[in-house]
Amino acid sequence: MITADYCRMMARYNDWQSRSQLTSAGALQQQDRDMDRGAFFGSITGTLNHLLWGDRMWMSRFSNVEKPGMPISASPEMTGSWEAYVAMRESTNQIILDWANKLTDAALGGDLHWYSGALKRDVTKPLAVCVVHFFNHQTHHRGQVHAMLTAAGLVPDDTDLFAMSETA
Repeated sequence: MITADYCRMMARYNDWQSRSQLTSAGALQQQDRDMDRGAFFGSITGTLNHLLWGDRMWMSRFSNVEKPGMPISASPEMTGSWEAYVAMRESTNQIILDWANKLTDAALGGDLHWYSGALKRDVTKPLAVCVVHFFNHQTHHRGQVHAMLTAAGLVPDDTDLFAMSETA
């Protein structure tokens, strides 16, 4: 289905796109980041925090990252300030890069077992399917943030995967 090289590329893509959105969103005043823009998680801040929460939740299943100490319903408030968000986003990106760099094709052939708070039950799925979901979830919510940033009058960087440099 997927390979470890695919995961490394997507981890780099996540880091590249996250840095772009940090730059664009960082140009806004806090009240503009917090303004409800009609997205599922309301604001740019809420959506970015939910995305960070999801990344950390999945990384807690893929490696030994501490699970977020809040339910999904509280994910839009995960960090208390823009500075705290930026620091946690940057450290999480590095965790994802490090995990992907150690990942093997053989590991992707196994299953992942966890308790899903969203489904309220134990779940077993192929790890490869979970990893595809992980990266797809990132892309989905970054797309929402990109749209909100554009609506706020900013011009975020290109999001096309083929446009990512080899050094990103």
